[in-house]
Amino acid sequence: MKYFDYAATTPIDPEALQVYMEAASGFYGNTSSLHDIGAKADGLLEECRKTLGKMMGVPSEGIYFTSGGTEANHLGIISLALENHQRGKHIITGTAEHSSVHSAMGYLENQGFEITKLPFDREGLLPLDLLKEAIRNDTILISIAHSNGEIGSVQNIEGAARLIKGKGILLHSDMVQSFGKMEIASAARMVDSLSVSSHKIYGPKGVGAVYIDPKHSPRSIFPDQSHEGGLRGGTVNTPGIAAFVTAANTACQNFQSVKFKDLRTWFVNGMKKALGDSVSILEAPAESQMPHVIGLCINGLQGQWVMLECNRRGFGISTGSACQTGRQAISKTVNALGLSEEEGKEFIRISFGKDTTKEDVKELVQALADIANSHYGQ
Repeated sequence: MKYFDYAATTPIDPEALQVYMEAASGFYGNTSSLHDIGAKADGLLEECRKTLGKMMGVPSEGIYFTSGGTEANHLGIISLALENHQRGKHIITGTAEHSSVHSAMGYLENQGFEITKLPFDREGLLPLDLLKEAIRNDTILISIAHSNGEIGSVQNIEGAARLIKGKGILLHSDMVQSFGKMEIASAARMVDSLSVSSHKIYGPKGVGAVYIDPKHSPRSIFPDQSHEGGLRGGTVNTPGIAAFVTAANTACQNFQSVKFKDLRTWFVNGMKKALGDSVSILEAPAESQMPHVIGLCINGLQGQWVMLECNRRGFGISTGSACQTGRQAISKTVNALGLSEEEGKEFIRISFGKDTTKEDVKELVQALADIANSHYGQ
């Protein structure tokens, strides 16, 4: 099968897998144990923390390893909100955020916080003037994803940070989709917390990290936790973390944006040539677009049916974020764009990875064209 769902997850990099196996056998101690075997594992853990901090351009003492991007978002958002609830209980986020962000917001709503959710414009961007209008005297936190996982639009995190500078408002950014795909250091230095994940960049599943600026005093969701500075519980996954950092190092040294731009051009031009106005590409301006993610709708074709037909032909695509697949509601991104429910049901996502070739893309275009034409010919 030809795989076009890299935005959902990636295969593990061989070098990262080798590091995992070596760490699992040679650094098996509990990092909290006081004996030499535990100290050896803890030494590897702290080296990984320093290395990841350098990659992201942030102080390593603010990095806490997690079980993935979802827990990282939960810990970053909820910790900042609980730390600053005395100053207010209003939080701003986007309609198109990942389900884990909305989950954290739901938890905070139950704790008495008020959440304002902002839509995208038609280009998949969250306008800063709309954000400015939503800020109130009791606003304490804003959470905006750096890059959208369904259409690949990149938000102006630096602009948002400048907008709230000096106002006492904290900023969290979900950088799961952008880390390892583009430079994030300039944005990372301007936020109060951010989340990243391993399995999006050819590392193992079940590993991620949250960065919380050391000037804050992060609070755990649950009391009396003993790992990662007391922010979370559970024995630290040292081999997974070592493999994650290995994969991250490779990804950050080899951004493939030029290759992905070429693949995107071939795909979009091919689809337009084959189906004309029947295909709609949902995208941001080129300077605000991650090229490896393409969201699109084919007029009159339900996305789930197209996905199943592609699967039958040997192509793995998706109908949006894997964390919401199977639900009846249209994707949060489509909703944020203001598209109709009918248009939302037509949505599919194509995402490229390091093994995607031009020939793969050409074959996918042909398959999608055949699927559409067979439907239109009925």
